[in-house]
Amino acid sequence: MTEAILLVGGKGTRLRPLTVHTPKPMVPAAGVPFLTHQLARARAAGVEHIVLATSYLAEVFEPHFGDGSSLGLHLEYVTEVEPLGTGGAIRNVASRLHSGPDEPVLIFNGDILTGLDIPALVDTHSSSGADVSLHLTRVEDPRRFGLVPTDGSGRVTAFLEKPQTPEEIVTDQINAGAYVFNRSVIDSIPAGRPVSVERETFPGLLAAGAHLQGMVDSTYWLDLGTPQAFVRGSADLVLGHAPSPAVPGRCGERLVLEGARVAADAKLTGGTVIGAGAVVGEGARVHGSTVLDGAVVEPGAQIQDSLIGARSRIGARAVLAGAVIGDGAEVGPENELRDGVRVWCDATIPERAIRFSSDE
Repeated sequence: MTEAILLVGGKGTRLRPLTVHTPKPMVPAAGVPFLTHQLARARAAGVEHIVLATSYLAEVFEPHFGDGSSLGLHLEYVTEVEPLGTGGAIRNVASRLHSGPDEPVLIFNGDILTGLDIPALVDTHSSSGADVSLHLTRVEDPRRFGLVPTDGSGRVTAFLEKPQTPEEIVTDQINAGAYVFNRSVIDSIPAGRPVSVERETFPGLLAAGAHLQGMVDSTYWLDLGTPQAFVRGSADLVLGHAPSPAVPGRCGERLVLEGARVAADAKLTGGTVIGAGAVVGEGARVHGSTVLDGAVVEPGAQIQDSLIGARSRIGARAVLAGAVIGDGAEVGPENELRDGVRVWCDATIPERAIRFSSDE
């Protein structure tokens, strides 16, 4: 089966403070590093050899995954000295690939949670005779994305920048971040300098008359680039809305990892994850949220759609909605944090320091 490249070098700036000490693909989702879900899905599709293109905090990947044998994979790691962009990162790992010039190589962005039918994408690539095939998905509002129109046979006709006016929205199809490249195309990418596949490689191939094929697969798809999306993705994995063979337990309203202690009258719903060694006190309510390893949620706290960092503490009767709490931070009792508030790693918020009036 096809080998693969996983692009896991991004800094995850939009996810801070979650990514201050942890690269984005290693932030836990549904109880395991997000990258585990991608590796497990690739293996389930028949992929055996994967090269990880690393950069930011590259040193944490190999100690965790090793040679990949525990997942039934052969993993290799290549680290960029300087950021090379998506195309540059792909070219930078070419020497580790085993495929011949006309053989296909799968490529995945490291921050996409998807139910993509991977074998179907490879089959589409083979049957169409394409040089590159792209997973496309349809979105209701494509203004935040580059558009990828196709003809009646699925052949890509253009790559359009983010549309600014209604007239520019000629399709609802967007690049979903998974590709099949012929190995010869990878070798044609300029080496040793930054290259964007989206802005340089794909438009250049199209202009040169290459065959780029699109396959629309509108099963589950989510870009985990923001904290809100990451929390949602983790919850969807636990609820079973997003498929992954790596979820460490049965799908349902909650996932409580080994060593966690949850009070008998605490209520965990909406795909909530309680990490190893974490504590949830009496009367606490946690919905659609992730509480990472060793964190403490004190009695009566109410947490919704939030991410609570490792070893942090949420005080009694605190209310959090759509908040992100960095590792080791402490939110004192009876605070209210809402609407995307982020608390930095190891910060402390005193008791009742942030409150909302009753009519807000």
